[in-house]
Amino acid sequence: MITAKSHVLVFQDIEQVYRFVALDFVANYPRWSPEVISLKALSDGPIQPGYQASQVRVDQGHKTESTFEVVELIAHQRIVFKGVTAPYCSTYEFDNLNASTRLSFTFDLYEVEPRMRPFEKLIRLALQEGVKRTMKKLKLLIEKEMLDDD
Repeated sequence: MITAKSHVLVFQDIEQVYRFVALDFVANYPRWSPEVISLKALSDGPIQPGYQASQVRVDQGHKTESTFEVVELIAHQRIVFKGVTAPYCSTYEFDNLNASTRLSFTFDLYEVEPRMRPFEKLIRLALQEGVKRTMKKLKLLIEKEMLDDD
């Protein structure tokens, strides 16, 4: 398994950060993860455990398609997405710091295809860089959007 983690301090209250990341996930995910070229909700209604979506991503020129689902949702604390058709898990955690929020992201890749195992170190580095980039982008989008609302 390969795990990549990062966190940022977002200068917005936890309610705004949680709404942007978890509740408005379908609208906002492609904005903070530009590698997502297509995102389609497979479930109706609000984000909740069991909610499924499919995505098409292009990461460093490599196109992948997967279906994932929400496996855990604890309001203002955590949302966890797990791949249904691919071996991964994405966890977003929210820590209330009163006027700001510590947002953490962990990406777990449970297995590497046999043909890619010789490149595992490069995959690990690419995932870690991608997680850091994701968190920077999220921070900028949330803070900018909240400023624009004022």
